[in-house]
Amino acid sequence: MDAITNIQVDRLVEDVVKYSQENTAVVGAGAAGVAFLAIWLSQRSTLNRDSKDYDSALGVGKLFAGKDHTLTGSGFKDSVVDYEGMFNGARKETGAITTNESIDERKDRYAKMVDHFYNIVTDFYEYGWGQSFHFAPRYKNETFVESIKRAEHHLASRLGLKPGMKVLDVGCGVGGPMRNIAIFSGADITGITINQYQVNIGNKYNASMGLDHICRSTQGDFQNLPFDADTFDSAYQIEATCHSPDRVKCFSGINRVLKKGGKFCGYEWVMLDAYDPNNKDHVRIKEGIEVGNALPTLVHYSEIVKNMEAAGFTDIEFYDANRGQHSPHEIPWYDTLCGKMSITGFRMTHFGRLVTHSLVFLLETLFIAPAGSTKISALLNATAIDLVDGGKDAIFTPSFFFIGTKK
Repeated sequence: MDAITNIQVDRLVEDVVKYSQENTAVVGAGAAGVAFLAIWLSQRSTLNRDSKDYDSALGVGKLFAGKDHTLTGSGFKDSVVDYEGMFNGARKETGAITTNESIDERKDRYAKMVDHFYNIVTDFYEYGWGQSFHFAPRYKNETFVESIKRAEHHLASRLGLKPGMKVLDVGCGVGGPMRNIAIFSGADITGITINQYQVNIGNKYNASMGLDHICRSTQGDFQNLPFDADTFDSAYQIEATCHSPDRVKCFSGINRVLKKGGKFCGYEWVMLDAYDPNNKDHVRIKEGIEVGNALPTLVHYSEIVKNMEAAGFTDIEFYDANRGQHSPHEIPWYDTLCGKMSITGFRMTHFGRLVTHSLVFLLETLFIAPAGSTKISALLNATAIDLVDGGKDAIFTPSFFFIGTKK
C-alpha cells in the first residue's frame, strides 16, 4: 500500500524552496494568509452549490463543507486505503503497476476504484479547477475558462446538437460540460456517473442554474448503461472513458443506446508516438498519471480507434486536439498546472498548491476535513508534476479527439 505514501515529496519540496527563494514577498504574504485562515476556518460557512462557493481567496475553507457527501464516519479514510491498495508499489518502484497482475486487479475492481477516486477528489477538483474536470487546447488570446468552454462547444458542433435532441454525457462528473453544452446548443442532456456524490452535486447545480428541465445527472456504470436501445440522438465523453477496463464493451454499450446514424465523440487520455516503454522516465510519468487519476492503464491512441471500430462505429475521425501545443500561437494544455501569480491562478501554482496542502493538513488536524485528506492532496500535487512532464515531453495528451457514427 505504497501508492500515496511514496510520492516524491523531495521533488515537491525542491520546487517550493526554489520558488520561495525567488519570490520572498509572495511567500511571506502566503504565510500570513495561512495564519489568518487558521483563525477563519472555525467560522466557515457551508457550500451553497450556486457555482460561486470557491470564487473567493478564502474558498479553500469550504473544502469538505458540503452536506451532499455519501461517505460518513471512517468512509473517506477507508476509501483512501482501498484505493491505495490497487496501486501497490506506485512511485516506489518504476514498473510496479505496469505488470499484468497490477493492471488486471484495477480492471477487475474498476467500479470501486473510480467510485473511491471521485469520492475523495471531487472537492479538490472543483476547488482547483472548476466544474469542468478536463483540459483543453488554448490559444494565446484565450482565458483558461474560455478554452474549456470552446473545447466543449467543439463537441456540440461536431455532433450537430440543437434543441430537441436527446444526448448522453458519458461520465458526466458534476456536470460542468453538460450545462455548458446545454446552454450552447439547447439540447436535452442526460449525464451518467458511477459516483453518487457527483450526482447529488450535479443535480443541485442543474436546479440552481434553472437547467434541470434539460440537464440531469444519473448514477450508473457506463460499462453497463441502464438505458433502452435507440434512446439517444448523440453521445459524448470528455476524459472519462480512460477509466474504462474494457473500451470495446463501453463503446458498444454507447452504440446500442444511440439511434441509427447517431454520432459519438470525445476527448481521451492516451500515450503518443514519442512514448517509449523502455524509457524508465517515460514509464515513471505514465504510472504517475495512472495512480493519480484512477486509470487501469494508459494506452496508445491507436487503441481508441481500434476500439471504436470494434464497437461498430464507422466514418471515424481522430486527431490530437493538443497537436499545436508548442506552437507560438498556443498555450500548452498543461500550462495551467504551472499556474500564474494572480487571484484566480495562484491556487494552481506550485506554491499555491503547497498553501492549499498546508490548509488541508490543518483542516484534517482540526477534525474538519476527513482523515486521509492530506494524503490525497499530496497525491494530486505529485500527479500535477507528472502531467506537466508528460506534456513537455509530448508523450501524453488528455485531448485525443475522436468521432464516429452508428451504422
